[in-house]
Amino acid sequence: MINSIIAMVVCVVLSAYFSATETAFSSLNKTRLKAMAESGNRKAILTLELSENYDRLISTILIGNNIVNIAVASIGTLLFVNLLGQEVGAPLSTAVVTVVVLIFGEITPKSIAKDYPEKFAMFSSPFLRVLIWILMPLNFIFESWKKLVGKLFHVSEDSKMSQEELLLLLDEVEQEGAIDQDEGRLLRNAVEFGELETQDILTHRVDLEAVDLRTSKEDIAKRFEETHYSRLLVYDETIDKIVGILHQKDFYVGTGITTRPLTEIMSAPVFVHETEKIDSLLQKMRSIRTHIAIVVDEYGGVSGIVTMEDILEELVGEIWDEHDEVDEPIRKSSEDTYTVDCRISLNDFCEFFEIKVDSECISLGGWIMQYMGCIPIEGDHFEFEHLMITIAKTEDHRIASVAVKVQKADPILT
Repeated sequence: MINSIIAMVVCVVLSAYFSATETAFSSLNKTRLKAMAESGNRKAILTLELSENYDRLISTILIGNNIVNIAVASIGTLLFVNLLGQEVGAPLSTAVVTVVVLIFGEITPKSIAKDYPEKFAMFSSPFLRVLIWILMPLNFIFESWKKLVGKLFHVSEDSKMSQEELLLLLDEVEQEGAIDQDEGRLLRNAVEFGELETQDILTHRVDLEAVDLRTSKEDIAKRFEETHYSRLLVYDETIDKIVGILHQKDFYVGTGITTRPLTEIMSAPVFVHETEKIDSLLQKMRSIRTHIAIVVDEYGGVSGIVTMEDILEELVGEIWDEHDEVDEPIRKSSEDTYTVDCRISLNDFCEFFEIKVDSECISLGGWIMQYMGCIPIEGDHFEFEHLMITIAKTEDHRIASVAVKVQKADPILT
């Protein structure tokens, strides 16, 4: 009887070990474990090696757990039947063993391992490595069976994390305090970076600073002084025919303006399509060492330009220099009213005011004209969800800014 009780206790302890090990390896943080392994922790190195073949690991744990659970049930049944007889002993054994295994062999060890997964995984790794070697024949059978089932049911193993899953993971990590808000924003920008196209970040053609090929050098010097730009586009008769990029350092020689013609000092323009991804554009601009790319549409017309600074700002946020004026696209003008620059991206506008818009337009101004179905004039207004949007200013047949009033919901009368 005493031997049976000791055997049952040993089996319950082993059941707890296997249950806790399973939870520990499924919950551990591999990044944290790699950091410990790189610092020379041998148990961390062994734990990483075991976790690399997770299928073999989990098979070993489940085989061991089932063996000890079956053993404790069998020993318990024999013990209770010998003491109380067949009619009372069998059902009582089932009830007692189930409760004991559930509490001490499953719930309690799994709860502890969930709180300290790396520590418990490293604690259990040495014994687990020996057990994997002992159960190697059984593991081979189960691995072969898994491959056969996968072929029969055409199971595809796709372990890659989608962009949506990665963004959700970043939100969770940020909420847990592992990274701060600025780090989270930087990582989020990096994840979304590859999905952006040049048309999403370009400076539109109406905002370009350019000079005609036949413009006098005095006027070009004046344009450099007024804009504070280091580069100007050069076109031939029309902005859709850009022939070069003029750099300020090439325009001025010593203390005066160069005497060489523009065609000799301007650099050749680089043209890209508006649907090109900005990550590939960044690689292209770095390889040919250019700061500006001319963006063209499907008809070959100039849509705008993208600079190296525009691309980098998608990763790190706004980059200001001593000549930039701080220009906030959304400014609060009263308690519930905002003045909004219509060049702001539609996504940023929707995110700020917590609305959903189904449109392929990139800018707020483009969406407003699409929504109203015309080129509005100052004073025109419309309602959208909880917003009252009023056209505040127009320039050259486009909307420059709008006033957005956030309308509060009417209280429910009772």
